[in-house]
Amino acid sequence: MNDSTNLVDRITGHRRMRRNRKADWTRRLVQENRLTVDDLIWPIFIVPGNGIIDPIEAMPGVNRMSVDKAVEAAKEAADLGIPAIATFPNIDVALRDETGSHSLAPDNLINQATRAIKKAVPHIGVITDVALDPFTSHGHDGILRDGEIVNDETVEAIARAAVIQANAGSDIIAPSDMMDGRIGAIREALDASGHQSVGIMSYATKFASAFYGPYREAIGTGGLLKGDKKTYYIDPANGTEAIRDAALDVEEGADMLMVKPGLAYLDICWRMKEAFGLPVFAYQVSGEYTQIKAAAANGWIDGERVMLETLLAFKRAGCDGILTYFAVEAAKLLAKP
Repeated sequence: MNDSTNLVDRITGHRRMRRNRKADWTRRLVQENRLTVDDLIWPIFIVPGNGIIDPIEAMPGVNRMSVDKAVEAAKEAADLGIPAIATFPNIDVALRDETGSHSLAPDNLINQATRAIKKAVPHIGVITDVALDPFTSHGHDGILRDGEIVNDETVEAIARAAVIQANAGSDIIAPSDMMDGRIGAIREALDASGHQSVGIMSYATKFASAFYGPYREAIGTGGLLKGDKKTYYIDPANGTEAIRDAALDVEEGADMLMVKPGLAYLDICWRMKEAFGLPVFAYQVSGEYTQIKAAAANGWIDGERVMLETLLAFKRAGCDGILTYFAVEAAKLLAKP
């Protein structure tokens, strides 16, 4: 028999990585991670009024919607198989004050949206943000006293707002404020109010990032923000601190953990999944979304492929799901045979 061994066989010890890549069927057979519609959460923006679909200039393809249009959006998401939506309000500036007091109004915009969506589409999950920044006149996530975001008073307000949101029908409370102790306070408040089945998706590691700009335009806080949020968001340089922060949220009763932003923090996603074993989610934030959209609009990248590649990267990094403005677009692509 002729010996067909060659130089590459000797170098690799007869191990060739390309064998499993040689055909479509082998590539599919050995694929380690898959993106499905079940991995997607769709963040949407709510504004007062009726019949409103208001395009966000800094986020091509994303709109602010009145409650009635948000209900239609929820129906579309449910029809596509998207498991949940996350709602963010852009309220009238006249309703914003130093303490974000309108967050405690039972009939505020976010609670109106929750009631309407759960009535029309009861089988879709509704995740509500309980931070104060959409309700404050200064754009911060907490109560501002003498130039300082006060922790404990903010936590009390957030816990009260969480109960009100649960009363409106929210399935999961997602506190994004990064105050110390807020997860435990919210859990105690929810349980005391009989909302033991309402979950908490903690923004466990929310970084003081430059990727949030278009989002702040979307909820109308960009021009209001005084100073920055570095006294309560995590320094982007600090991975170990981020894991310590997440560990406290786990101890306090978080059901799910979130990393925000997403793509620049894949290492944190992996470390959190390895450390805690809880469901981990990444928020592909507005700046990440807009970069892809802008580059695609200029013909510099294949927008659809880059979108799907970034979403798959979150899965590879250990995420159980992704909050993404691409949710509907991705769901439609994934539905194609």
